[in-house]
Amino acid sequence: MTDPVERAIEALLFAAAGPLSAAELAERLSPDADVGAALMALKARYEGRGVELACVADRWRFQTAPDLSHLMTEEREEPRRLSRAAQETLAIIAYHQPVTRAEIEAVRGVQASKGTLDVLLELGLVRMRGRRRSPGRPVTYGTTDAFLEHYGLASLADLPGMAEMKAAGLLSLDLPPDFAVPDPSAARVDEDPLETEDEAPEFHTDFLGPDEETRSR
Repeated sequence: MTDPVERAIEALLFAAAGPLSAAELAERLSPDADVGAALMALKARYEGRGVELACVADRWRFQTAPDLSHLMTEEREEPRRLSRAAQETLAIIAYHQPVTRAEIEAVRGVQASKGTLDVLLELGLVRMRGRRRSPGRPVTYGTTDAFLEHYGLASLADLPGMAEMKAAGLLSLDLPPDFAVPDPSAARVDEDPLETEDEAPEFHTDFLGPDEETRSR
């Protein structure tokens, strides 16, 4: 027959919202209850089973056996959503490539927030193409094959043109006469390719940080 103190402790630990100390268990039992002996007996009884009695920080709890923890793990693939800043930056790179960080900021009218380019690079949608033949030799950016695959494009020439964007309501109908959508497939020779991977600048990646931007005035 199971010891009544062991049964009571088993019930208390099972129903408790968190681990309980021996003193907390003793408060709920009769004064003559040997809590320590009952805990040791329960620990021995559950040893090697799917659920074990464990003492953590002087408190007792039932927990899954360590060797079975993998059964409780669920793996799910969740698509990462780009922030509005990342979407705008990606669109600018797609149409204006090769483009530098300063040129991206000039088109958006916004100082690039920390991590926006880093996210696009980490996702493989954007790559560092080369260096502009201008003072400071800034790095230029362009899209990747993964970008084309993600958006179902055969080539950059398949990006929506002015007529398509007007039809989709993405462009105003009263555009200036000289307005033109940039052609990213046009050849541009004012950049040199990166010679080595070591030449590429390093970026601090902060995917969990706030997406703050400073609007230029």
